[in-house]
Amino acid sequence: MADQLRVGLNLLFLRDRSGGIGRVALELAHALADRSDVELELFTGAEPRLELLELGRARITRVPGGGRPGHLGTLSEYAALPAAAIWRRVDVLHSVTNAGPVMIPGVASVVSVHDLIWRQAGAAWGDEAAQRVTERGVRRAVRRADCVVTGSQDAASGLAAAFPGSGRPIAVVPNGVRAVSVPEGAGDAARARFELGGGPVLLCVAQKRPYKNHEAVIRALAALNDETATLVLPGAPTEHESTLRNLAADLGVSDQVRFLDWVSDAELDGLYAASTVVMVPSRIEGFGLPVLEAMVRGAPVICSSTSALGEVAGDAALLVDPDDQAQIDAALRRIVAEPELRAELIARGYARAAEFTWSRTAEETVAAYRRAIASRA
Repeated sequence: MADQLRVGLNLLFLRDRSGGIGRVALELAHALADRSDVELELFTGAEPRLELLELGRARITRVPGGGRPGHLGTLSEYAALPAAAIWRRVDVLHSVTNAGPVMIPGVASVVSVHDLIWRQAGAAWGDEAAQRVTERGVRRAVRRADCVVTGSQDAASGLAAAFPGSGRPIAVVPNGVRAVSVPEGAGDAARARFELGGGPVLLCVAQKRPYKNHEAVIRALAALNDETATLVLPGAPTEHESTLRNLAADLGVSDQVRFLDWVSDAELDGLYAASTVVMVPSRIEGFGLPVLEAMVRGAPVICSSTSALGEVAGDAALLVDPDDQAQIDAALRRIVAEPELRAELIARGYARAAEFTWSRTAEETVAAYRRAIASRA
């Protein structure tokens, strides 16, 4: 085919527990592999994720040193990966995690920059060294990549303001959400597995970092004044978790909060099915996949009106100011007390989630690839 594209995906970073960006990378790889106009090359570390090995229409190239921490991993990404891209004769190399090699002879470069959280959250995101490394990588990508992809208009506006005068095109390509079929009884099984009782279940799916604003959810639980309610906080432990545990103790709700480690996809589906409400009160997000993941699973959502969350949720969630605790408390009380409101939000959520498909994401991403190739020409 004359318009066939040889696309390379830079997945050197991808490993177990890669979080939201890992989810985006895997889903995008699946959606691109389904397209007849794309020949897909996956550049991975020595041990690719099992899901990638199952992609029959994609070819995998293991890059020496790929995905390792420190200087070896950096050398692999910025030296070995460009050589591999040239060897495999790809038309475009897409790095999906905020940075990557952007000047490769004969290969157009696309970089996904998901957000500016490392700038906006500062120490609440990570240490100064990590902030500096991320800043350098993103600055280089925005100024030299042939096209930058981001998931929301809010993130695109932030990038344009943070790096003015780059002259590089920024393509807004919303992420998708996969339709799921949760087994009957999964919610009851989750209640039993995690000892959630029979009362309202509040679910907050987010990394345990300060900007995710878990404190607001814990305070809302306390203000609900319902001893049968349970708050579930899944995700790998962090230093910030001790602050959250102390807050729950101070408010007298320790017994009602479940601090879980990383959970499997099946366990997470069960938690969504068991939830009375999914709360996403984050102060900063470049997109917000948990909003759509909750909606497609039939869970009502309370989320922030700020950053990209309001943009993604539309009118299918109760929107709150993440810094207005009284507003968050009131929204939670309404959700718990009003079954008609829950039903309305669930119906709106299904309709809203249907607008975000990975096939649409792949379609618009391929358009960005062609834009990058034209820019390079």
